[in-house]
Amino acid sequence: MFDATQSNDTRTNAENLSLIDEVIRAVATGSVQQRLRILQRVTDLFVAGSHSYSSAQLALFDDLLRQLAVDIEVSARAKLAHRLVDIPGGSPKVIRMLAFDDEIEVAGPVLAKSPQLSDEDLVENATSKSQKHLLAIAQRLKLSEAVTDVLVERGDRRVVHKVASNKGARFSLAGYGKLTNRARHDRRLTLVLGQRSDIPRQYFIRLLATASASVRAKLEAANPQAAAAIRNTIDEVATAMQKEARVASHEYSAALRDANRRHNIDPVTETNVHATARAQEFERTVVALSKYGRFPVDLVERALLDEGADMILILAKAAGCSWLTAKELLAMYHAKRNLTPDDLTRAFERYKKLSQETAQSIIKFHGRRMKMKALETSAEKTPVSAKSAPPAARGLAEVSA
Repeated sequence: MFDATQSNDTRTNAENLSLIDEVIRAVATGSVQQRLRILQRVTDLFVAGSHSYSSAQLALFDDLLRQLAVDIEVSARAKLAHRLVDIPGGSPKVIRMLAFDDEIEVAGPVLAKSPQLSDEDLVENATSKSQKHLLAIAQRLKLSEAVTDVLVERGDRRVVHKVASNKGARFSLAGYGKLTNRARHDRRLTLVLGQRSDIPRQYFIRLLATASASVRAKLEAANPQAAAAIRNTIDEVATAMQKEARVASHEYSAALRDANRRHNIDPVTETNVHATARAQEFERTVVALSKYGRFPVDLVERALLDEGADMILILAKAAGCSWLTAKELLAMYHAKRNLTPDDLTRAFERYKKLSQETAQSIIKFHGRRMKMKALETSAEKTPVSAKSAPPAARGLAEVSA
């Protein structure tokens, strides 16, 4: 009985053998035009039946395509790359050859999209090829830490921006460290990194420490649900920076020693606060008001440096200072308030209406809030099983809370 299937298979094998013979002749002695014609036929056959070929047949096609693609013109190699880029498997050799082509028209589509390239291929390519090659790699749907480490290390500004904004890219701690350092002088990169849901908390804090007020505002606008968390993190950053500055400040150390020495003899009075503020002695004023009102040094420093007047008025009233002392505190030039006579008049009216009890309640509330944040920070540093963290806890609000 006639077997049509067997007949078709026999005919297909005969055609393949004939084609193989043509490829061998074209590679050995054929002209460029002959090679291009054969390449077109082989590519058509491969694309049409790649899903049904055996492993041996796929390997044969891979070898044929790779041999035919050698030394043909750039446009032909680029066309081949575009035709093969979406094929899921079967041509690893020719795909790798195209990926390492010096011409980005050829390598670009493969580097950006081909699923046949391994992490090892991508790392090797990113380590040795041009910035255009790196930019193509940075556009892949998924990127491992090993690959992004190289992109961040070698990439120029365009490459780094592209990979940082790639939601499918994953970064190592070292990679995030380098990105954060580069963001110190790059507002756009700061914004991109600040909106990543997987940025580690320590790098988010470092990012905000050097971000401008406008960048912080844009981060809040882009993530309304995380605005409070961002502001809280900024408070932490400011407090930490102030503490570091105080530790390194000889003036602050001298002012503290002097105040402690005086306090052992006579208690700090409003006169001490008034005199140091009038003399524009910032460190001594901080120490005097802190001791007089029994306020945290961080709170006093930030109030004196704030361009607004409200916190100074609250501290002065809570400590029991007169308007004359409050006015001297407001006049300190470190915050560059530049208050007009009308501004001072309005501040005076607010100061009269503010009771000492209300001011002290505000300070106490601030103190409780700071203690709560300290407890939360301590809890965050305690090792916890990853399984105990709910999925909803992820996102920018989590890393910046």
